[in-house]
Amino acid sequence: MTAEPSAPLLPRAQRTVTLLTYLMFFMFAMTTESIGEVIKIAKQDMGLSNLEASALHWTTMLALAISGISLGYLADKYGRKFTVIAGLAIYGIACVLFLFFDDFAIYLVLLFCSGVALGMFKTAALAVIGDITSSADQHTSQMNMVEGFFGVGAILGPLLIVLLEQNGLPWNWLYGIAALMCLLMIILAGGTRYPPMKPPTEKIDLSRTFSFLTNRYALGFSMGCAMYVGCEVAIFVWLPSFLVGFEGGAMQMLFATYAVMIFFILRAIGRFLGVWLLSFLDWKQVIFAFSTMIFLCFFGSAVFGKSVAIIALPLSGLFMSVIYPTLNSKGISCFYPGEHGSVAGLILFFTAVSAAVAPVLMAVTADLLGGGDLRVGFYLATGFAAILMLMAIFNMIVDPAGPRLRHLDEEASEGL
Repeated sequence: MTAEPSAPLLPRAQRTVTLLTYLMFFMFAMTTESIGEVIKIAKQDMGLSNLEASALHWTTMLALAISGISLGYLADKYGRKFTVIAGLAIYGIACVLFLFFDDFAIYLVLLFCSGVALGMFKTAALAVIGDITSSADQHTSQMNMVEGFFGVGAILGPLLIVLLEQNGLPWNWLYGIAALMCLLMIILAGGTRYPPMKPPTEKIDLSRTFSFLTNRYALGFSMGCAMYVGCEVAIFVWLPSFLVGFEGGAMQMLFATYAVMIFFILRAIGRFLGVWLLSFLDWKQVIFAFSTMIFLCFFGSAVFGKSVAIIALPLSGLFMSVIYPTLNSKGISCFYPGEHGSVAGLILFFTAVSAAVAPVLMAVTADLLGGGDLRVGFYLATGFAAILMLMAIFNMIVDPAGPRLRHLDEEASEGL
C-alpha cells in the first residue's frame, strides 16, 4: 500500500478532505493549547511542583518531535488516508483513557501516546494540503486557512477547561470531547476517497527522512519555524507568570488578566487575515514586516517591563499569525508531493523540540540570571525574535528558495 487511487478527486470528496484537515487542526489545538489551564488545575489537585507540572507540556511536545521525524514518512509510504485514520485512532483511545484514571504517571504515558499520534495525523494532514493544491502560493493560502482553524481551537480549548471547572466538572472531560471528535473524523475519513498521490521516485523509509537534514531548504525553513515557536510558547507558557504582581488601572488589569486569551484571539484573527494579505502581497515582504513587529513587541516588553508587556505581547499574536503556516508551507513546497509527509515530519520535529525546550531555557535563564524574574527569561525570547527577523531579512534580500519554488510550480503546471 503506497498511495490512494489515482483517479481525479471529485469536488465533494475534496471538500470533505479539506474539512477533515481543518477539524484535525482544530482538535489538535483544542487539547494542546489548553495545557496552561490544565497545569494550573493539576498542580493544585495533585500537589505538583512547577517542574513536575511542566512535564504535562513537554511530554507531548517530545513525543510529537519523535513522531514527526521517525513516522512522518508513513504518509508517503502507506498513504495519507491510512496514516490519518491510524493516528486518529491512537489519539482517540488515549483521550478515552484519560476519563478512567487519576494518576500523574499514567497521564504522562497517555500524553506521550497522544503526542505520537498527533505527529502521525498532522504530518499526513500537511501532506494532504500539498495533494489538493496546485502551486506554492495556493499551498500557502490553504496553510494559513488551516492554521486559522487551529487558532480557533486554541481559543475554545482553554475556555472549555474554565467552563468545566466553573461547573464542578473534571478537566479531563475535554479529552472525552476530543475522543468523540476522533470517532467522527475516523468515520468521515473511512468513507472518503483521498486525493491521488504521485508515485515516489525513490525508496521511502526512515533513512530518507534523515537525509533531508542536510537539505538547505528543509533545514532553513525548519530553523525559521523553530525560532517562531520559541516566541509563541514564551507567551502562552510564561506570560501569566510574568504578569504576576502587576498593578495598574482597571483597564490595565483587565488586559493583564486576559492577556493570553487576547493573544489567542488576535492570532486566530490574524491567520484568516493572512489568507487575504498573501493574495496580493509577496510572502517574503509579509514575513519580514511581521517578524519585525514581533521583535519590537518582545523588545519593548523586555526593556520597559510589565506595563508594556500587557499590550505588546498579546498584540504580537496578530503578527505571529502568518509566520508559521507560511514558513511551513514554503518549506514543504520546496519538495515533490511524494516527499511532503517526510519533510512535514522533519519541520514538525524542529518545531516540537523548540516548543519543549524554549520554555525550559527561559525558566533556567530567569532562575540563574534573574533570581526567578521571568522578565529575564523574556530577554531570551527576544533573542529568538531577533534571529527570526534577521532570517526574514536574509530571505527577502537573497530569496534562496525562490528558484526552487518557481521550478516546481512550472513542473506542476505542465503536469509533470
